[in-house]
Amino acid sequence: MTNKQRTDLIERHLREHKYADLHSLAQRFGGSLSTVRRILDVLEDRGVVRRHHGGASLVEGDALARENDFLTRIQRQADRKFRIASVIAEQVAPGTTVILDGGSTTFAVARLLVEKQVQVITNSLPVAALFGEFGSGETIVTGGSILARQGMLVGPACEAALEQVHADLAILGGTGVTERGVWNHNALLISTQRRMIAAAERTVFALDASKFGRKALSLTTPFGPRINIVTDTPPAPAVAVAITAAGARLTLAGG
Repeated sequence: MTNKQRTDLIERHLREHKYADLHSLAQRFGGSLSTVRRILDVLEDRGVVRRHHGGASLVEGDALARENDFLTRIQRQADRKFRIASVIAEQVAPGTTVILDGGSTTFAVARLLVEKQVQVITNSLPVAALFGEFGSGETIVTGGSILARQGMLVGPACEAALEQVHADLAILGGTGVTERGVWNHNALLISTQRRMIAAAERTVFALDASKFGRKALSLTTPFGPRINIVTDTPPAPAVAVAITAAGARLTLAGG
C-alpha cells in the first residue's frame, strides 16, 4: 500500500467514524505509529482533522458539531480545567483503580495520571489512547457504541461491562449543577455515568464554574455522602448548602 492510498483510507475512515486513535489506525491500515502520526499531521494541515494525544477527530463545520466536538470542549477554559485536574490528581494514589469518563476536564485529570501506576477503566477513546501510549498501568476499555463527536462509548454493552467491575474512585464530568445535583445532556451518557457511580466506592465530579446554575436533559445524580464536587470558584450559596446538607464534599481548586 502506498502512502497516498493509506492517507486516503484513513481520511475516509475518519470522515465516517468522526474519531480514531493511533493504535487502531495503525492496526487497520498498516504502517507504524510514526507513519500514522505523519498522515494525521497532513490531514490536520488540510483542515480535515484535529490532532490530539493518541489520535484525531474529524473537523465539522456546523456550530452544533463544534459545540459537541471533544477537542472544542477540551480547549475551553483550559486554565480552569488544569487547576481542577491538579487537585483531583493529587488525591489519586498509585495502585488506585480509577473509572474515567469522557468529560473534557476528566481528560485533563487523565493527562496528570499517566505517570502514576493506576488501573484505569474508561469509556473514553481519547483517554484509552492516552493511557495506551503513555500509561504505566493496566487500562480496561468498556465496549459499546461510539457517541458521535465525543469519542465516548455508551449503550448496553458499555453498561454491562461496568456492572462487572469495581473501582476505588470514579472521576466524571457533567453539563450542569443545581441544588438538586449534577445534570447531563444525553440519555445514554447519563445511564452510563450512573453505572460508573454504582461501580465506585466514591465519585469525584470535575466541574468548572460555568456548569453551576445550569440544568440539562436529566439529573445524573443527586448529591450524597460518596460524592465530591471539585470546582474552581465557589458556587451560589444555595448550591453550596445543598451539597453539604446532603453529606457531599465541595472542594475548591485555588487560582
